[in-house]
Amino acid sequence: MKPMSFDFHSRRSMIAAYNGMVATSNPLASQAGLQTLRDGGNAADAAVTAAAVLNVTESASTGMGGDCFALFYDAKTGAVTALNGSGRAPAALTAEALRARGWSTIAERSADAVSVPGAAAGWEDLIQRHGRMPLARVLHDAIRYARDGFPVQPVYGASWARAEAFLRNCRHAGDYLPGGHAPQVGQIVRLPDLARTLQAVAEGGAEAFYSGTIADAIVESVQEHGGVLALEDLRGHRSTWDEPIRANYRGVTVIECPPNGQGLAALQALRLIEGFDLAALPWDSAERLHLMIEAMRLAFADARHYIADDATNPAPIHDLLSDGYIRQRRALIQRDQAMQPPSFGRPVAGSDTVYLTAVDGEGNACSFINSLYMGFGTGICARGTGVFLQNRGALFSLEEGHPNELAPGKRPYHTIIPALALKDGALWASFGVMGGFMQPQGQVQVISAMVDDSLNPQEAVNRPRWLLADGTADSPLYLEEGIPVRVMAELADMGHPVRPVSGYGHGVFGDGQIIRRDAETGVLFGGSDPRKDGQVAAW
Repeated sequence: MKPMSFDFHSRRSMIAAYNGMVATSNPLASQAGLQTLRDGGNAADAAVTAAAVLNVTESASTGMGGDCFALFYDAKTGAVTALNGSGRAPAALTAEALRARGWSTIAERSADAVSVPGAAAGWEDLIQRHGRMPLARVLHDAIRYARDGFPVQPVYGASWARAEAFLRNCRHAGDYLPGGHAPQVGQIVRLPDLARTLQAVAEGGAEAFYSGTIADAIVESVQEHGGVLALEDLRGHRSTWDEPIRANYRGVTVIECPPNGQGLAALQALRLIEGFDLAALPWDSAERLHLMIEAMRLAFADARHYIADDATNPAPIHDLLSDGYIRQRRALIQRDQAMQPPSFGRPVAGSDTVYLTAVDGEGNACSFINSLYMGFGTGICARGTGVFLQNRGALFSLEEGHPNELAPGKRPYHTIIPALALKDGALWASFGVMGGFMQPQGQVQVISAMVDDSLNPQEAVNRPRWLLADGTADSPLYLEEGIPVRVMAELADMGHPVRPVSGYGHGVFGDGQIIRRDAETGVLFGGSDPRKDGQVAAW
């Protein structure tokens, strides 16, 4: 008998439920979050439950060695709070020192790309402010899967196999190559080092991560790779609660975390395309795609210049989203020709991941994202912990005087952005599209699909996507299989640097999760991206 095939061609339908819903990129994480809701937890508890399970089942993408951001909608008050769970550069790391080595950028897989991991503190802070359950209960399923084992899912298993050669060169990462090889799809994998780390955090809270044996292991492992991260950097870490930023798109208020995240780029792009009647154009016409792509190029030009740590280099958010500035930038868009790579504007004054979302039966919502940045981050696994350390620091600029220039204790430009949308003050959607610089672009595309074309959440995440690959204004334009070839040719004729992508390349177009809520009935409608292993779990 031939081995079982793990290929799939799925036609997923939208999921509807009333009591609660969780959408993630892994079915075990979705089900764990749902069980938390059924046991009396709320959206914040379910989100952290799912994030912790994803730390186990998708360790290349996420975990306590990375950062997190969250938006929480309180159904009773209608208020939205923004959690910034991102870490900062080590106190001993300076741009001057790296420039003296001859560096113009920070090497992505180097120890100097390690910023302080913020996720563990972020998990605890989110449930302490908005949740109902203790951290030990919320981490229960993640500990069990790490200790007792979990089966490898098809899409993630393929990416794990592609990382096998990389993992062979990662010290202290033996748990991730059971038997010396990347695990097969369906293979049961146990991560005992990670299980012990999760158990320690469950018993001792986030403090157990930022001090004691876990912190010692993190610092020793970074320093043995030439980094300068110190215990004081870990002990001094704190999450922050920030005021969300927002913009209106055709009657829907889209809400993002403020910089150092790149949510500003999504808001600016939405404001730019609001000036065009997209609903009158076929979604896959060259004209409509061109208008959206040009808006995104303009938004990225500003984002890559202005987005930085708001505590040290605040961006002029109000001015960048103002009516006058948006009209000025929109005027640069021609309907039949791609612009030359635009520069950032100057407003008149007065920035691999998992995304998940949970909405409970009361209408509270948590839009949550957690990331190591690139697959397995720097590749530095802290000895004996099972924790890979992120390489988010690679997004700092080494250009002298740049708002995002590396500095001690500073947060870098961040690609990960959860989103919420309200209509008439009530929750309309909790959503996100993971994948580096895909994230604001994916958000713009799914919002347009739902608002301009009245697509349901599943249809919105099913739709083929376009991508400006590296978030720069002159990035190549990747077009996903499913966009008509004639349209690709028309876009190329307009001057776009078109790159068609098919097959496994679908992974570059991110992973979206959406939960919509009917304000009158309380019914929830969910969609989970077919590009990953995930699902919507509901009751």
